[in-house]
Amino acid sequence: MKLARAIDRLNEAIAHAVGWALLAAVVICSGNALMRYSFSLSSNAWLEIQWYLFATMFMLAAAYTLKRDEHVRIDVITSRFSRRTQVWIDLLGFILFLLPIALLILYYGTPYALLSLQSGEMSPNAGGLIVWPAKLLVPLGFLLLVLQTLAEIIKRIAFLAGRIDDSSFTRAAHNPQEEIAAIKAANHID
Repeated sequence: MKLARAIDRLNEAIAHAVGWALLAAVVICSGNALMRYSFSLSSNAWLEIQWYLFATMFMLAAAYTLKRDEHVRIDVITSRFSRRTQVWIDLLGFILFLLPIALLILYYGTPYALLSLQSGEMSPNAGGLIVWPAKLLVPLGFLLLVLQTLAEIIKRIAFLAGRIDDSSFTRAAHNPQEEIAAIKAANHID
């Protein structure tokens, strides 16, 4: 459980840091639109940095989304089963599907990103940015997802063994009102 908690803390810290990428993307997107429509000025670099920021949010927050049990699920079906059966379904899904696919993408994505880094790959667009930082997000994001999958497997096994309750891996909120309250509580907002 110590390893699972350490992985949880890592992904929480990364997700909170990545949250700033959303603010940066909104500011850049708004500024770019204002410049383009007000002064007919634009740049491919401004468009690409928005894409990079959105990719950063998506790739680096996927593991945190798994930790919070917020990925798309088949709750309509699994909600009819006992909690123990639901945990078994999660466990089998992690071991048979998520972990192998994430490891496969990590395996093939790493050389792809390293080749881009070694070559100093640039965008083919005029005035574009370097590409390798965006490509490095693929193995980094899937490494974080693999680690979080391992943490979730550990937590499910501990639950099945009777060592923990399901509060460490159960969705924090089940409806929009609860979600808003959870966000406020996490950010210490009244």
